[in-house]
Amino acid sequence: MLTQAEKGRMFRALHERDFAFIIPNPWDAGSARLLAHLGFEALATTSAGASFAAGKADGTMERDEVMAHVSIMVAATELPVSADLENGFGDSPESAAETIRMAAATGLAGGSIEDMSRGEGRSIYPRELAAERIRAAAEAAHSLPFPFTLTARAENYLGGKPDLKDTIERLQSYQEAGADVLYAPGLTSRDDIGAVVRSVDRPVNVVVGLVGVPLSLEELSALGVKRVSVGGSLARAAFGTLLRAGREMREQGTFTFAGDAVSSREINGVFRRR
Repeated sequence: MLTQAEKGRMFRALHERDFAFIIPNPWDAGSARLLAHLGFEALATTSAGASFAAGKADGTMERDEVMAHVSIMVAATELPVSADLENGFGDSPESAAETIRMAAATGLAGGSIEDMSRGEGRSIYPRELAAERIRAAAEAAHSLPFPFTLTARAENYLGGKPDLKDTIERLQSYQEAGADVLYAPGLTSRDDIGAVVRSVDRPVNVVVGLVGVPLSLEELSALGVKRVSVGGSLARAAFGTLLRAGREMREQGTFTFAGDAVSSREINGVFRRR
């Protein structure tokens, strides 16, 4: 069994390669084990997927619930896991730092802090406060006795402020504050993604599936992207299949959906292995 320090070093090393890696986002222990079986090298949690699996709207889980969830995800496989820690579950720098310490105690190899409030209106923090929050989170992360990779997220594009200049300046300030990886969800164009990568000297994560990014892993890697995640799209794909099957049964009284289902033998074969 790998130690947390070994997982932390493995995860950090993935960002240092010359090509991008995919970090898929499972939403429970079963989906985590299936993705590990397919050969992925690391996993990331998804706040949306975790919330949906709990029957809740995205962004409504409390910190203790999230910590319980990420503990399950860490225990599910031997892969390094990075967690979606939303805004750190508080507006203050101290909240961000405490969330990192709590997250590290679950066995995670990394986690992300975003610059959008969880409060009504989901406002973007002023840049100075946002940078202070990342600085506090980075100090907490880098004081740990093992590598914990902190990702700083600039939420402009998801928060209704598609301002590339401000987004780049925010990411640069988070870099200066000590973030290990930078991430601006919502970027879709080759030019914008390339501009972000060229403007910073930290590994950049790009999310696909959450928004339309018409670029392949190879194309993103050629732009200098180091990590590609898929957000809640895997969970939404699974729940979409469930909804379509349910509508077919309820509205048509037919069961054709079962023809596309994976066999129990295949899934059992994966879950019997440890």
